[in-house]
Amino acid sequence: MASSVFHAPCGAPSIKQLECQKYVGLRPSVTLRFNCVKTKTVMARRLVVTASKSHDGASKKLGISDAECEAAVVAGNIPEAPPVPPKPAAPAGTPVVPSLPLSRRPRRNRKSPAMRASFQETNLSPANFVYPLFIHEGEEDTPIGAMPGCYRLGWRHGLVQEVAKARDVGVNSVVLFPKVPDALKSPTGDEAYNDNGLVPRTIWLLKDRYPDLVIYTDVALDPYSSDGHDGIVREDGVIMNDETVHQLCKQAVSQARAGADVVSPSDMMDGRVGAIRAALDAEGFQHVSIMSYTAKYASSFYGPFREALDSNPRFGDKKTYQMNPANYREALVEAQADESEGADILLVKPGLPYLDVIRLLRDKYPLPIAAYQVSGEYSMIKAGGALKMIDEQRVMMESLMCLRRAGADIILTYFALQAARCLCGEKR
Repeated sequence: MASSVFHAPCGAPSIKQLECQKYVGLRPSVTLRFNCVKTKTVMARRLVVTASKSHDGASKKLGISDAECEAAVVAGNIPEAPPVPPKPAAPAGTPVVPSLPLSRRPRRNRKSPAMRASFQETNLSPANFVYPLFIHEGEEDTPIGAMPGCYRLGWRHGLVQEVAKARDVGVNSVVLFPKVPDALKSPTGDEAYNDNGLVPRTIWLLKDRYPDLVIYTDVALDPYSSDGHDGIVREDGVIMNDETVHQLCKQAVSQARAGADVVSPSDMMDGRVGAIRAALDAEGFQHVSIMSYTAKYASSFYGPFREALDSNPRFGDKKTYQMNPANYREALVEAQADESEGADILLVKPGLPYLDVIRLLRDKYPLPIAAYQVSGEYSMIKAGGALKMIDEQRVMMESLMCLRRAGADIILTYFALQAARCLCGEKR
């Protein structure tokens, strides 16, 4: 049993224990016993510090003043610290080599969990998440086959319950995506700006229940279009830009009137940010923010989302308005336009395959940057986890941390609730 000797010229009574949390360097896993014994040559009490593995009650202080402790140290009666543990032995057969002459060893800053936490450059919080939620007119929650764990939520019941769960773990921002009945779809998407439509009604309900909830809305015609495109389609298949922007402005104003905090044009029409900003301001909604889908690529990662909303294009693709996945510099052109037109947030979509674009916008623009971890990214992680090919939770958290590291201030992710629960569990 290790022991330390402490000489104190005082009449301190014998005490059984020392509260180790109050003394730096003493481990809380052991109890320290103090015994006072008399020596034959010095008429003073001698405190012997011994380590015990048992814990049999609350410890007491010594009752010695600071001056007496300092006097003992000055007199040379210095208490011994616990012994330094021996150096761990290397396995048999390890070669004996001279140390490399390195002045810089980066591993020194990674040698313990506490050290790694101290120097962590990027952090992840539930406040960084925006939770995408699919809604429909029904009362029941309908599972989405291609997105395990995601549902089309009944706007009056399931949605409210899901929002409550998210708020319980610190996720207080949601973005709404409606599944619109086919009978309400049209070539010009007029249902998009129906003030009594599914999205406005849902906003009213959520704001009534949770006034401080931050509600993002999607501004685009594809859920409302009988053609499945983000804009009005001419008879020759061309997506009409300016006419579509006119409709989008009415849609954004309708959403703002219902109580949306942030409108999010995802259509990729030219000039829509400036037009929407002007329309909002003209109606007295200067306080409503615009999150522009600045660099939205014509990606193959959107498939599960389109199943969720039943919004696949009736013909063709979206390559004439969404960006070419091969392009990098073009993102600067889009970002410059959106910033100059009054965007408050710039978004990159998809997320993980476009980390370079997220970093590009982060470095070039002072505006907040958002990243959308899209349905295909979500479903791949879910599928890999279900097949035991990857650790779903670890890969989920790593992917979100990578989006933050690349420069995203907020992340739209279907993992918002699951990831926030993990983060809350870690804190506990």
